[in-house]
Amino acid sequence: MSTVTMAAPTSAPPWALVVPLKLATDAKSRLAGHLSPGRRLELALAMLGDTIEAAAAATGVDHLVVVTADAAMAAAATAAAGGLATDLVDEPDPPGLNAAVRAGIRAARAGRPAHAVGVLLGDLPALRPAELSAALALAARHRLALVPDAGGTGTTLLTALAGVAVAPAFGPGSARRHAAGGHVVVAVPARSGLVRDVDVPADIAAVLALGVGHRTARVLRGYTG
Repeated sequence: MSTVTMAAPTSAPPWALVVPLKLATDAKSRLAGHLSPGRRLELALAMLGDTIEAAAAATGVDHLVVVTADAAMAAAATAAAGGLATDLVDEPDPPGLNAAVRAGIRAARAGRPAHAVGVLLGDLPALRPAELSAALALAARHRLALVPDAGGTGTTLLTALAGVAVAPAFGPGSARRHAAGGHVVVAVPARSGLVRDVDVPADIAAVLALGVGHRTARVLRGYTG
């Protein structure tokens, strides 16, 4: 899987970002041995809020699409987006992450023929607006692009320019599948919050070391692992 950071410059497109979400009660199940169910729920909602707040402040992002069947997740996302236009899309039937992504992309592109679209994970509590802005600027140089997670196997951001077909393949090993499908890997700094999603206890330590948003910091205050 090769990494490319330069291509012919293009004018910056407007961005619509899709954030697909699980039910809040199902989120972060791999932290079950370290956090109580109630605290896992609080953490999932807090990380979502911090991610959405950062995304809404990123340069070029003028629309969000949140795909979820969970009222608590929808409310948290809408509140964190502030005044940014945000669409809520119910979970498709049959459900599943890639089905949710496809539904979100359709909604993001409806009536927005000039927009590039990005799929952003909702558990990036250390994300900063400038980090996402820089990654989107790089991604805009390619028809299809991706940002892998810190381990290099997952995908935290998947992008496509206007009118370019997308075949989402999220799940274990998604970065390689997306690269095989034509998405160019764009390089971001190793300490970027964009590559640090949270699934296991070690991920919590990693994002705390980077510095998390205020919602996540409040939930994790006093966390020792």
